[in-house]
Amino acid sequence: MRLRCFDMFVWLALAVSVNAQDKIPGIGPAGDVQRLQTGFEFTEGPAVDATGTLYFTDIPKNRIHKLDSAGVLSVFVEPSGHCNGLMVVGDRLLACEMDGRLKQFRLSDAQETILADQFEGKRFNAPNDLVIDQHGGIYFTDPRFRAPDPWPQGKEAVYYRAADGVVSRLIEDRKAPNGIILSPDEKTLYVIPSMEKEMWAYTVEGPGKIGAGRLLCELKQRPGESNGGGDGLTIDTKGNLYITSGSGIQVVTPEGKILGVIAFPEQPANVTFGGPDRKLLIVTARKSVYAVAMESTGYVFPGPPAPPAEVPKAATPDPATDK
Repeated sequence: MRLRCFDMFVWLALAVSVNAQDKIPGIGPAGDVQRLQTGFEFTEGPAVDATGTLYFTDIPKNRIHKLDSAGVLSVFVEPSGHCNGLMVVGDRLLACEMDGRLKQFRLSDAQETILADQFEGKRFNAPNDLVIDQHGGIYFTDPRFRAPDPWPQGKEAVYYRAADGVVSRLIEDRKAPNGIILSPDEKTLYVIPSMEKEMWAYTVEGPGKIGAGRLLCELKQRPGESNGGGDGLTIDTKGNLYITSGSGIQVVTPEGKILGVIAFPEQPANVTFGGPDRKLLIVTARKSVYAVAMESTGYVFPGPPAPPAEVPKAATPDPATDK
């Protein structure tokens, strides 16, 4: 997936430069933070498709917006079911609906399909964020935010929706599991809680099967903060994590070393890569959407391989006529 160079320059030409900051060696930033759009209530779920169009949610407004490569902003879906985390795979936009469902939209016409809406006969609390694996299965978090009281599931958890539609619960001992992503080789699942400073990693033993969690790192805390967690995140081709937090985006190696923090004018909620060769870090932060050029390259999850094209069958000879 690529954005043409022109696309990025259109966006940045329309943007407002915000600040410069020290860069993390080999990571970035490689320029100033730019504000692309503002005036929303609470932005989330940035995801970029193959044409360079950015999709993101405004949760209180119950909308999914899209910002095309020419810088034109429009509404993609309204109402969205208070969608939060998004991910593009092929011609689909996968979405966590905080009204209790995991679903997808067709990019061409926004046609909606429900992928999962319950576990053991009860609706989900409020699905928050997701990642798809190469088998077509989707890992997603289901914390408490926007959930009815009492919570429909009775606990916060992480689930796996297999390609055949079967849903299983994988994790139920994290406090407000929020962001979730796989390593590029899909051998590690990362879970980012919002209400604990500890970030967690799980060995993937098979599709929807994980081992015991290990502590990846503890996020840096803001002054006066003691147990602030993370929110959404993304990953680069080297496996470095970009975790949104109260202090900005904390860049963490696969081994759990915090390399530094990229600051933004508003507290970031989620992040993805776009731009030419996936070197543009795009951030949803409260009322705005920001972008900053990077040295690192974002990783794109391919999802399952496309089914082979059907080959027309040769006509069967008719003995009565084919002599």
